[in-house]
Amino acid sequence: MQSRRMTVVGGVSLITGALSFVIVFSYLAVNFSYPDILDGPAAEVLPRLLEGGSVMRAVWAFYAFLPLLLIPGAVGAQSACPSSRSRMTLATVFAAVGALAMCLGLMRWPSIHWVLAEMYPDAGVDAKVAIDALFTGLNVYLGNYVGEFLGETMLAAFFMLSGASMLDEDRFPSWLGWSGINVSLLLIIGAFRNVHYAVQIIADLNNLLLPLWMIVMGSSMLWFSGRERAEGIPGDDLPSEQRSDSEMGFRKR
Repeated sequence: MQSRRMTVVGGVSLITGALSFVIVFSYLAVNFSYPDILDGPAAEVLPRLLEGGSVMRAVWAFYAFLPLLLIPGAVGAQSACPSSRSRMTLATVFAAVGALAMCLGLMRWPSIHWVLAEMYPDAGVDAKVAIDALFTGLNVYLGNYVGEFLGETMLAAFFMLSGASMLDEDRFPSWLGWSGINVSLLLIIGAFRNVHYAVQIIADLNNLLLPLWMIVMGSSMLWFSGRERAEGIPGDDLPSEQRSDSEMGFRKR
């Protein structure tokens, strides 16, 4: 039962994270021209950030913590794939590293960038040059390298290993595992958008595909876990000899 509960918590975390991402992304797109504004200079971006007031700052702070929902989601996925313990342990590590990397990238907005935005209007010419340099440097380091590239490639690795593990589980249909692997490949390609503009279209597609896949994956974890319980299939927390005897009639339904 404990394993099933963890699977449910993981599924809910993935769905909640995806829906929250869509809401926050939509708000920032309407009120902050996100994500196009990320390529703008400090003179354009910082005043727009400050104009949003406390609501804008709160939204960015909330956004910064959203990736942490990937961690319970990964633990739940590990519980849902008991046949691939070692692989899913590695996948959970990738998810944790990716979540922390994305948090660090996003946290610059309600913290360092917010302070820079408050200083910018009254800054002199030399001070604005320094603010511009710091703003650009933080965007390249925390934004492009840490948040986007490291965060997204680690998340892709999690989805790839999870998809491969789902293929080894009788409870999940094969299309679900292959879908996870395909999504991960698109995420990896999109992560190179700062290297070559040609993959930007893939990155734009991923903004829609990522939350959609998180909802599909989370819902599948809930559905197939609940289905097994309804059919009386023993969970992973039972002794192995009990589980093997009871599962004889439930292979490849």
